[in-house]
Amino acid sequence: MKLSSTTALIIIDVQNDFCPGGALAVEGGDQIIPYINQLRDNFKHVILTQDWHPQGHSSFASQHKGANPLDVIEMPYGPQMLWPDHCIQGSSGAEFHADLVVKNTDKILQKGTHTDIDSYSGFFENDRQTRPRFQDGQTLTQYLHSIGVTQVVLCGLAGDFCVGWHGLDARNEGFDVIFVDSATRYIKAPVQDGKTTEELMRMQLRDSGVRIVDAI
Repeated sequence: MKLSSTTALIIIDVQNDFCPGGALAVEGGDQIIPYINQLRDNFKHVILTQDWHPQGHSSFASQHKGANPLDVIEMPYGPQMLWPDHCIQGSSGAEFHADLVVKNTDKILQKGTHTDIDSYSGFFENDRQTRPRFQDGQTLTQYLHSIGVTQVVLCGLAGDFCVGWHGLDARNEGFDVIFVDSATRYIKAPVQDGKTTEELMRMQLRDSGVRIVDAI
Protein backbone atom coordinates (compact mmCIF):
# COMPACT_ATOMS: atom_id res chain seq x y z
CA MET A 1 0.00 0.00 0.00
CA LYS A 2 1.00 3.59 -0.53
CA LEU A 3 1.02 5.85 2.51
CA SER A 4 0.38 9.58 2.59
CA SER A 5 3.17 12.01 1.79
CA THR A 6 2.73 13.29 5.34
CA THR A 7 4.11 9.99 6.67
CA ALA A 8 7.86 9.26 6.85
CA LEU A 9 9.70 6.00 7.49
CA ILE A 10 12.59 6.13 9.95
CA ILE A 11 14.93 3.13 9.67
CA ILE A 12 16.99 3.02 12.84
CA ASP A 13 20.57 1.77 13.16
CA VAL A 14 20.57 -1.23 10.81
CA GLN A 15 24.36 -1.37 11.05
CA ASN A 16 26.87 -4.20 11.03
CA ASP A 17 27.69 -3.95 14.73
CA PHE A 18 24.02 -4.51 15.63
CA CYS A 19 23.69 -7.56 13.36
CA PRO A 20 24.97 -11.11 13.98
CA GLY A 21 28.78 -11.09 14.16
CA GLY A 22 28.87 -7.44 15.24
CA ALA A 23 30.21 -5.94 18.44
CA LEU A 24 26.72 -5.40 19.89
CA ALA A 25 24.75 -7.98 17.96
CA VAL A 26 20.98 -8.09 18.36
CA GLU A 27 19.64 -11.61 17.92
CA GLY A 28 18.02 -11.89 14.50
CA GLY A 29 18.98 -8.34 13.62
CA ASP A 30 19.68 -9.23 10.00
CA GLN A 31 16.39 -11.10 9.61
CA ILE A 32 14.34 -7.91 9.49
CA ILE A 33 16.24 -6.41 6.55
CA PRO A 34 14.22 -8.00 3.69
CA TYR A 35 11.00 -6.71 5.22
CA ILE A 36 12.45 -3.23 5.78
CA ASN A 37 13.55 -3.14 2.13
CA GLN A 38 10.01 -4.05 1.10
CA LEU A 39 8.46 -1.62 3.58
CA ARG A 40 10.41 1.36 2.35
CA ASP A 41 8.78 1.18 -1.10
CA ASN A 42 5.58 2.50 0.51
CA PHE A 43 7.14 5.82 1.51
CA LYS A 44 8.02 9.05 -0.23
CA HIS A 45 10.21 10.13 2.71
CA VAL A 46 12.83 7.76 4.20
CA ILE A 47 15.26 8.71 6.97
CA LEU A 48 18.02 6.42 8.22
CA THR A 49 19.77 6.89 11.55
CA GLN A 50 23.30 5.73 12.16
CA ASP A 51 25.12 5.31 15.47
CA TRP A 52 28.39 7.16 14.88
CA HIS A 53 30.55 7.12 18.00
CA PRO A 54 34.02 8.60 18.38
CA GLN A 55 36.75 6.40 19.83
CA GLY A 56 36.57 6.23 23.62
CA HIS A 57 32.90 7.15 23.86
CA SER A 58 31.69 7.52 27.45
CA SER A 59 28.97 4.90 26.96
CA PHE A 60 31.58 2.20 26.32
CA ALA A 61 32.22 -0.09 29.29
CA SER A 62 35.90 -0.10 28.30
CA GLN A 63 36.13 3.52 29.45
CA HIS A 64 35.10 2.75 33.04
CA LYS A 65 37.42 0.71 35.25
CA GLY A 66 35.84 -2.54 36.43
CA ALA A 67 32.66 -1.99 34.43
CA ASN A 68 31.01 -4.49 32.11
CA PRO A 69 28.57 -4.12 29.22
CA LEU A 70 24.96 -3.73 30.42
CA ASP A 71 26.11 -2.23 33.73
CA VAL A 72 24.30 1.00 34.56
CA ILE A 73 26.32 3.93 35.87
CA GLU A 74 25.44 7.48 36.80
CA MET A 75 26.47 10.07 34.24
CA PRO A 76 26.13 13.85 34.66
CA TYR A 77 22.82 13.60 32.77
CA GLY A 78 21.50 10.57 34.67
CA PRO A 79 21.63 6.75 34.51
CA GLN A 80 23.47 5.31 31.51
CA MET A 81 23.71 1.68 30.43
CA LEU A 82 27.20 0.76 29.26
CA TRP A 83 27.93 -1.02 26.00
CA PRO A 84 30.75 -2.82 24.21
CA ASP A 85 32.75 -0.54 21.91
CA HIS A 86 30.56 -0.32 18.80
CA CYS A 87 29.73 1.74 15.70
CA ILE A 88 32.97 3.70 15.84
CA GLN A 89 33.12 6.42 13.22
CA GLY A 90 34.55 5.14 9.93
CA SER A 91 34.68 1.50 11.03
CA SER A 92 33.09 -1.39 9.16
CA GLY A 93 30.90 -2.00 12.21
CA ALA A 94 29.35 1.46 11.80
CA GLU A 95 28.41 0.85 8.16
CA PHE A 96 24.86 0.00 7.18
CA HIS A 97 24.37 -3.72 6.63
CA ALA A 98 25.20 -4.60 3.02
CA ASP A 99 21.72 -6.06 2.42
CA LEU A 100 19.92 -2.89 3.50
CA VAL A 101 18.66 -0.79 0.60
CA VAL A 102 19.98 2.77 0.93
CA LYS A 103 19.17 5.29 -1.80
CA ASN A 104 20.76 8.63 -2.56
CA THR A 105 17.40 10.26 -1.91
CA ASP A 106 17.41 9.03 1.71
CA LYS A 107 18.20 11.44 4.52
CA ILE A 108 20.88 10.10 6.90
CA LEU A 109 21.18 11.28 10.50
CA GLN A 110 24.26 10.35 12.53
CA LYS A 111 23.93 10.31 16.30
CA GLY A 112 26.06 9.60 19.37
CA THR A 113 28.80 11.82 17.99
CA HIS A 114 29.48 13.67 21.26
CA THR A 115 32.02 11.78 23.39
CA ASP A 116 30.35 12.57 26.70
CA ILE A 117 26.69 11.94 25.78
CA ASP A 118 25.08 8.79 24.43
CA SER A 119 22.23 9.14 21.95
CA TYR A 120 19.55 6.51 21.50
CA SER A 121 17.21 8.84 19.65
CA GLY A 122 17.65 11.04 16.62
CA PHE A 123 15.39 13.61 18.26
CA PHE A 124 17.34 14.06 21.52
CA GLU A 125 20.58 12.77 22.95
CA ASN A 126 20.48 11.16 26.38
CA ASP A 127 20.94 14.43 28.23
CA ARG A 128 17.48 15.27 26.84
CA GLN A 129 18.69 18.69 25.69
CA THR A 130 21.24 18.19 22.91
CA ARG A 131 19.78 17.35 19.50
CA PRO A 132 21.60 15.43 16.76
CA ARG A 133 21.69 17.37 13.50
CA PHE A 134 21.87 16.56 9.82
CA GLN A 135 24.87 17.84 7.90
CA ASP A 136 22.83 20.87 6.84
CA GLY A 137 22.31 21.78 10.51
CA GLN A 138 18.64 20.84 10.77
CA THR A 139 17.33 18.76 13.64
CA LEU A 140 15.15 15.76 12.88
CA THR A 141 12.03 17.62 14.05
CA GLN A 142 12.87 20.63 11.90
CA TYR A 143 13.42 18.45 8.85
CA LEU A 144 10.16 16.53 9.31
CA HIS A 145 8.23 19.78 9.72
CA SER A 146 9.91 21.23 6.62
CA ILE A 147 8.59 18.39 4.43
CA GLY A 148 5.13 18.43 5.99
CA VAL A 149 5.40 15.14 7.89
CA THR A 150 2.92 14.59 10.74
CA GLN A 151 3.33 10.84 11.20
CA VAL A 152 6.39 8.60 11.46
CA VAL A 153 6.74 4.84 11.06
CA LEU A 154 9.62 3.25 12.96
CA CYS A 155 11.63 0.07 12.48
CA GLY A 156 15.18 -1.21 13.03
CA LEU A 157 17.52 -1.97 15.90
CA ALA A 158 17.05 -2.25 18.75
CA GLY A 159 13.43 -1.94 19.79
CA ASP A 160 14.04 -1.55 23.51
CA PHE A 161 16.59 1.25 23.09
CA CYS A 162 17.08 3.28 19.92
CA VAL A 163 13.83 2.42 18.11
CA GLY A 164 11.82 2.77 21.29
CA TRP A 165 13.32 6.12 22.22
CA HIS A 166 12.58 7.44 18.75
CA GLY A 167 8.96 6.53 19.42
CA LEU A 168 8.79 8.24 22.80
CA ASP A 169 10.53 11.36 21.54
CA ALA A 170 8.46 11.57 18.36
CA ARG A 171 5.28 11.52 20.46
CA ASN A 172 6.68 14.26 22.69
CA GLU A 173 7.47 16.28 19.56
CA GLY A 174 3.85 16.01 18.44
CA PHE A 175 4.04 13.29 15.79
CA ASP A 176 1.69 10.36 15.35
CA VAL A 177 3.86 7.23 15.68
CA ILE A 178 3.55 3.69 14.32
CA PHE A 179 6.07 1.12 15.57
CA VAL A 180 6.42 -1.90 13.24
CA ASP A 181 7.17 -4.81 15.55
CA SER A 182 7.94 -7.37 12.84
CA ALA A 183 10.62 -5.04 11.44
CA THR A 184 12.30 -4.62 14.83
CA ARG A 185 14.43 -6.78 17.11
CA TYR A 186 15.26 -6.37 20.81
CA ILE A 187 18.28 -6.65 23.11
CA LYS A 188 16.09 -7.88 26.01
CA ALA A 189 18.51 -6.89 28.76
CA PRO A 190 17.41 -7.83 32.29
CA VAL A 191 16.33 -5.00 34.56
CA GLN A 192 14.61 -4.68 37.94
CA ASP A 193 11.72 -6.88 39.14
CA GLY A 194 12.56 -9.66 36.71
CA LYS A 195 11.48 -7.63 33.71
CA THR A 196 13.46 -7.03 30.54
CA THR A 197 14.17 -3.80 28.69
CA GLU A 198 11.81 -5.02 25.97
CA GLU A 199 8.89 -5.35 28.40
CA LEU A 200 9.53 -1.96 29.95
CA MET A 201 9.83 -0.22 26.60
CA ARG A 202 6.62 -1.77 25.30
CA MET A 203 4.77 -0.42 28.34
CA GLN A 204 6.28 3.04 27.89
CA LEU A 205 5.42 3.12 24.19
CA ARG A 206 1.81 2.12 24.77
CA ASP A 207 1.44 4.62 27.61
CA SER A 208 2.75 7.40 25.35
CA GLY A 209 0.27 6.64 22.58
CA VAL A 210 2.57 4.86 20.14
CA ARG A 211 0.75 2.31 18.01
CA ILE A 212 2.61 -1.02 17.94
CA VAL A 213 1.61 -3.02 14.87
CA ASP A 214 2.74 -6.35 13.45
CA ALA A 215 2.97 -5.11 9.88
CA ILE A 216 1.94 -2.35 7.49
